[in-house]
Amino acid sequence: MTTAIIQARMGSQRLPGKVMMKILKKPILYFVINQIKQCKHIDKIIVATTTLSKDDIIDNYAKSLGVDTFRGNPSDVLDRYFQCAKKNKIEKILRITADDPLIDPDIISQCITKFEKGNYDYVSNTIKKENNKWVFDSNGFPVGIAMEIFNFESLRRAWQIAEKQSDREHVTPIMISNPNLFKLNNIELDEDFSNFRVTVDYKEDFIVVKKIIENFPLNEIFTIKKIVEYLKQNNELTKNNSKHIFMEGYFKSIKSDKK
Repeated sequence: MTTAIIQARMGSQRLPGKVMMKILKKPILYFVINQIKQCKHIDKIIVATTTLSKDDIIDNYAKSLGVDTFRGNPSDVLDRYFQCAKKNKIEKILRITADDPLIDPDIISQCITKFEKGNYDYVSNTIKKENNKWVFDSNGFPVGIAMEIFNFESLRRAWQIAEKQSDREHVTPIMISNPNLFKLNNIELDEDFSNFRVTVDYKEDFIVVKKIIENFPLNEIFTIKKIVEYLKQNNELTKNNSKHIFMEGYFKSIKSDKK
């Protein structure tokens, strides 16, 4: 059984309240959940938000969709994931962030299939091996199609050994930086679409994603092919958010560790 845990909060520093910003009268979170529901490899979805009162809106909205919720530590997201998985007795966890409304269900299936067949501890489409070392990389995927799957034992081990703020905030870097403790692998695209950005971290991102979603009927199942075709036909749209880089939030957290 694989459970998707979506981390969501209202207090984003770059674009506060982004997960509840509306497109076609539906919040961003709606589209994240709807995309994941299309993946046949996912048995359950849980929205993991914080214990802060401002996140009541997320908790209530997810429940209104019939989706389970968990409320945990506002800043220690690794602890939030661990406590959520422990409470719900989850063995396989798919980690998704609530600012990726165009997550591709077919890519989720590919990631889970590789994880299960290879008996790995962790598989993602955001890492690759360079010079015998695992590093973060978009692997050709548009920014905003990020996913990670790992088992509960690996999550427990990461929760025990992670000390840096960046490792606690971003959940899995401790796994990636310790390949001697975790069996890692990845999936990659044959083509490079990493110049396209469909996550929602900034107002400019929201404009791009809004245009994409509004171009299709409500409840459209989005795939990388559909997204890329639209953006290629509307190339001027990508100029809005092209200045922002892959994994920007994580790299900022690393700088904070050094202060």
